[in-house]
Amino acid sequence: MTVLEAIQKSADFLAKKGVESPRLQTELLLAHLLKMPRMNLYLNFERALTTAETDALREFVKRRGQREPLQHITGSVSFCGFEIAVNRHALVPRPETELLAEEGWQFLATRHPSLVTALDFGTGTGCIAIALAVKCPNAKIVATDILPETLALAKENAARNSATERIKFLLGDGFAALKAEAKFDLIISNPPYIPTVEIKMLQPEVRDFDPRAALDGGVDGLDFYRMFAARAKPFLKSDGKIMVEFGDGQAEAIRKIFETEKWIVEVVKEDYSQRERILIAKL
Repeated sequence: MTVLEAIQKSADFLAKKGVESPRLQTELLLAHLLKMPRMNLYLNFERALTTAETDALREFVKRRGQREPLQHITGSVSFCGFEIAVNRHALVPRPETELLAEEGWQFLATRHPSLVTALDFGTGTGCIAIALAVKCPNAKIVATDILPETLALAKENAARNSATERIKFLLGDGFAALKAEAKFDLIISNPPYIPTVEIKMLQPEVRDFDPRAALDGGVDGLDFYRMFAARAKPFLKSDGKIMVEFGDGQAEAIRKIFETEKWIVEVVKEDYSQRERILIAKL
């Protein structure tokens, strides 16, 4: 079977399984398998796959047809140019969260370089903390998570991206993991924001493979924003900022939550598809 034939047959199979963008998904799987850039497949359409390559691709496509995320099959995802390992213990980083990380490091770059600190609340894969640590090498980053398996993955990713020495990982339930006197220039988070009842309606790739703790934001999806608005102030420097990602249609409700707690909402920023996605507030 040639590369082109493998792509066509695999894409047809994934389409029947309801996978979005089946040809693209197939090409990404095959490029990973053959260890070449995806566009190079177009230069190798007539190349014959070996029996081992055909068997491996068949297994990859079978798993993808069962709606296992592409990133779990390939084992990693690119985030702000960093290679981030992924598994079932943490939310797969989304492109929208790259915008949150970028806002974070751009703000930290304006601070005094020898004193700057940031808290990545609910670090997951560690992707945000790693981006901040590498882009702002003088910053001290603290990253928390409630699950030891998740924190282990974040530590692995920090080591993979040479950021271990610049990130302090803490196991614990959010602010409870911190010392009472801890103060940060930036508190940043992509918290769970899916309303509990809506989780069962999510795409299988998310519903069945991302950890529920990384999805469930309570009855209306806003539990973590209420907690941030009520409890983050003592941990933020007087001229610091909090930056949080949120879901579709939640902007106004979250703005009101923060303003009720006497925060100043500086801006609500849009993502790549012009949907409101990131709230930035200060004391």
